[in-house]
Amino acid sequence: MDEWEEQETATSGTCALTSDTSTGGTQGDFWNSDHGEFQGGRGGRGRGRGGFKNSFFSGAEDGANDGDGDGQNNTAERSSFSRRGGRGRGKGFGRTDHSDFDANEEDGDNKNVSRGRRRGRGGGEQGGRSGFGGGYRGKDEKSLLKARGYPAENADASDRPRVTYVPPPPSEDEESIFSHYESGVNFDKYDEILVDVSGTNPPPAIMTFDEAALCESLKRNVSKSGYVKPTPVQKHGIPIISAGRDLMACAQTGSGKTAAFLLPILQQLMADGAAASCFSEMQEPDAIIVAPTRELINQIYLEARKFAYGTCVRPVVVYGGVSTGHQIRDLLRGCNVLCGTPGRLLDMIGRGKVGLTKVRYLVLDEADRMLDMGFEPDMRRLVGSPGMPSKENRQTLMFSATFPEDIQRLAADFLKTDYLFLAVGIVGGACSDVEQTFVQVTKFAKREQLIDLLKSTGSERTMVFVETKRQADFIATILCQEKFPTTSIHGDREQWQREQALGDFRSGKCSVLVATSVGARGLDIPDVQFVVNFDLPNNIDEYVHRIGRTGRCGNTGRAVSFYDPGADSELARSLVTILSKAQQEVPSWLEEFAFSGHSPSGFNPPRKHFASTDLRKGPQGGFFQDGSVTSQLAAQTAADDEEWE
Repeated sequence: MDEWEEQETATSGTCALTSDTSTGGTQGDFWNSDHGEFQGGRGGRGRGRGGFKNSFFSGAEDGANDGDGDGQNNTAERSSFSRRGGRGRGKGFGRTDHSDFDANEEDGDNKNVSRGRRRGRGGGEQGGRSGFGGGYRGKDEKSLLKARGYPAENADASDRPRVTYVPPPPSEDEESIFSHYESGVNFDKYDEILVDVSGTNPPPAIMTFDEAALCESLKRNVSKSGYVKPTPVQKHGIPIISAGRDLMACAQTGSGKTAAFLLPILQQLMADGAAASCFSEMQEPDAIIVAPTRELINQIYLEARKFAYGTCVRPVVVYGGVSTGHQIRDLLRGCNVLCGTPGRLLDMIGRGKVGLTKVRYLVLDEADRMLDMGFEPDMRRLVGSPGMPSKENRQTLMFSATFPEDIQRLAADFLKTDYLFLAVGIVGGACSDVEQTFVQVTKFAKREQLIDLLKSTGSERTMVFVETKRQADFIATILCQEKFPTTSIHGDREQWQREQALGDFRSGKCSVLVATSVGARGLDIPDVQFVVNFDLPNNIDEYVHRIGRTGRCGNTGRAVSFYDPGADSELARSLVTILSKAQQEVPSWLEEFAFSGHSPSGFNPPRKHFASTDLRKGPQGGFFQDGSVTSQLAAQTAADDEEWE
């Protein structure tokens, strides 16, 4: 038996938890119970309501840990956090093993392990930015830790509980594989969007898929997928990639960026006769696609699987929260296109299951996120891994709805010097198909405002964005108590819970999804009519991605944002710019905040015509002259903590 198979068979002991259904328990009783969550930060008091219906955490019968450093516990009958843990501080369990957790992925707790401990929002400390925070130093803590299956603080990574979750296999039914939602009434408006291609000798754009010279299998799959004509990013991106050029592409959300890089890559692999081999213990893919979140990378994999249907090309996906052994077994059945999140991908390379010598394409989706302060070290580890071809000997492709200038500077280390920059539209993700509305409201009035808003929308499919994981659980609890079918997604939920939450939202079982920024990027969920920014993000690019969950593929949508003057003033000027460029009405009170001295002039400067412009066009004459990178994200580290894992 292989070592990785033996590891998967060794699972940690767990303790059966029972629910305390009383609604007025004391703090002392709580400390002596098994309900405390071992997380960093301050837990609050032991009072709490007895929970809410299991429709919120669908399938929560097994009592999943869902803490975010605030002592909350997600056990069976209580579902979310009917009580919180006691007060106290504690170190986290530092993360050293890529196999069970994706470092840097998603909500922020693992975003940069080296940053050390920091003060938690509630007054406690969190250690090492780890997946498991610290916790209260209460009575019998060691015995409780042992009973719950957690390792001691100084325990080796091998002592931690193994992830054994195996997701259900994707459907093999052809109708399910090619299911899609129809383009909206404004799809033809894409032809009017401004496009700018900068760089030397760009190839001419295509106007139809026939001009893309796709093989018959790809043509057939494109047609089955409901694609009639290419979007602007596809018209320009497909011939650029087919010509072998490196590309940095910036296009609005929901405009078909995934197909823009998948189709030319698959076409080239099929033309070269690539075939997956199951006879090697080390798979050597031709293309590697990296994305920041599990949900997004799985979505990209399903698209690759759809376009490669009935061909010899085999895509595989690897991401955290899922049994490593299961993914290795799938990988060893053959792999031409490997999709992965950074942590699990690097783990597979480190285990010797993935070789890089044959890599011809490296794709970074949501590339601005992949190159920021949290993910940049992992990306450098990836391109510096043994066997990875140099940037001169591979094709590197970067896609996103936003490309800040500091990220473009970083990209110079990954791209050939003659790369092309593709900017599509003035929209910056703030699509004119999305009706943007702002409501001035104070922090403590947001809850009632949200409830009134949802009552007025009826059963429309709605995404509610909040800043922290604790807030996501809390708002979902409140909405369930108000009889809104609600679920939530964030980085502390177990992978099976996250998948079930998305499944319930997609199917309509839950009409409201409360999400942190883990759900802001790339997710393509049909018929999301409404986006609510309960908490505005700390930067304008994140706002662009959030509202891009609606108004996709030419459909219309609505976005309502709660503006708290005490917390959101730094964003005011950028919001005015975004609204103006998208031809949206700008509230007079927002203009006053933006230009009356409440908004710092240096934060999120207004952009020109395009969402992002090629930095090489700037007055500095190109970013290759400046080796230093001063990232705004560095100054936003603390505020960004809750966003990504």
